[in-house]
Amino acid sequence: MSELRDPIRSGARPGGRSLRVQEAVHAAVTALIEEVGREGLTVPQVAARAGVTPSTIYRRWNDMTTLISDVAQRNLRVDCPLKPSGRLSEDLPAWAEMYQEEMDSTPGRAMIRDVLRGWDGTQKACPLLDAVRPSIALICEASGEPVTFDVEAVIDAVVAPLVTRIVFTDAPLPATLARDAAVAFVAQHSSGK
Repeated sequence: MSELRDPIRSGARPGGRSLRVQEAVHAAVTALIEEVGREGLTVPQVAARAGVTPSTIYRRWNDMTTLISDVAQRNLRVDCPLKPSGRLSEDLPAWAEMYQEEMDSTPGRAMIRDVLRGWDGTQKACPLLDAVRPSIALICEASGEPVTFDVEAVIDAVVAPLVTRIVFTDAPLPATLARDAAVAFVAQHSSGK
């Protein structure tokens, strides 16, 4: 019996038929979620919409949860949504506010839950955290102010509490939660403190 592949760890080949199949399946999942919702989604539906056999989906993604998580991970924003000004005390709070607006929305909350459903804990980091590292690093590198902390410290102080609240509550978060956390974090780590 062949070993099942984990597309997140092993990665599909970057081109050719493999890429076309992946794109077709991802598009089918996205469209069907809109039409029937996550709960009503089945492998045969996705296979029919994508023009592949169900065995192709099982071979590449193992199950529906992993497939939906893979689609959600592809939709995570890894580019920084703002152009850093070089003022850490402004850029980090502005980014945190944008991140909260995106993730605390209905689609953002669904994406977080989808990613987490497919994360089995064997990867060294959750894809949600991998997605924010480049933005935080860019903001820190562009800073004209001294940076006395690393990206992980920002994740611990700003991102992790936000994601935890999103995962474990249904109510919208206070609008300035992430911005306030980032302001407090920068103030705590500024050179004058």
